[in-house]
Amino acid sequence: MIKIYHNNRCSKSRCGLQILEESGKDFEVIKYLETPPTFDDLKSIINKLGIAPINLVRKNEAIWKGSFKGKNLTDDQIIQAMIDHPKLIERPIVINGSKAVVGRPPETILDLI
Repeated sequence: MIKIYHNNRCSKSRCGLQILEESGKDFEVIKYLETPPTFDDLKSIINKLGIAPINLVRKNEAIWKGSFKGKNLTDDQIIQAMIDHPKLIERPIVINGSKAVVGRPPETILDLI
């Protein structure tokens, strides 16, 4: 089943959700700010995206700038920072089987569904 890691306060995430709704396919909405992924789940998502953990971080967030920017962090430390502060996770993330995309721009979701 298709999953979307969604933040309703984000316009790109809302657009991504709309694309999934209009597709007519079944999908699950995960409100990751309310229910953050586990460490292993986030590591799996990053592997499906085929990116380094740092590339999933929202680097303009105040918590990143204030607590993490400029530090030499391991991949596991970066993942843990996103678990501890889910606002740092780029959004929306859409997963379909073994593949995933960050919906920026939201139209990239069409390649996955």
